Amino acid sequence: MSKMSDLAMTIKELRNAAAAINETADWLAEQFSDSIVEASNSAEKKPELKLENVRAVLAEKSRVGFTADVRTLLEKYGAKRLSEVDSKYYEALLKDAEVLGNAT
Repeated sequence: MSKMSDLAMTIKELRNAAAAINETADWLAEQFSDSIVEASNSAEKKPELKLENVRAVLAEKSRVGFTADVRTLLEKYGAKRLSEVDSKYYEALLKDAEVLGNAT
C-alpha cells in the first residue's frame, strides 16, 4: 500500500470513529435528557434571599461592634435603613457584610 492510501484509510477510520462517538453522545443525551435538565435546573435555582435573612446577618455584625460599617454598607446601596434596600442587592450586600471583621 502506498502512503496516500494509508492516509486515506486512516482519515476514513477517524471519520467513522467520530460518527460513532456522535451517535453514542446523541443516544446518551436522549436516554438521560430528563436527568440532565433536572440537574441543571436545580443548580440554577438559588433560594431567594429575604429581608429577614439579611437583617439577621447585619444585626449580628452590628452586635459584635460593626454598627458604623453596617450603616456605611446600607448607604452604599442607597438606603439609610435595610428596609429601603432594593431586594436585588441583598446578595451583594451580604457578600460585603461577610468581610466585616475579617482583617487580612
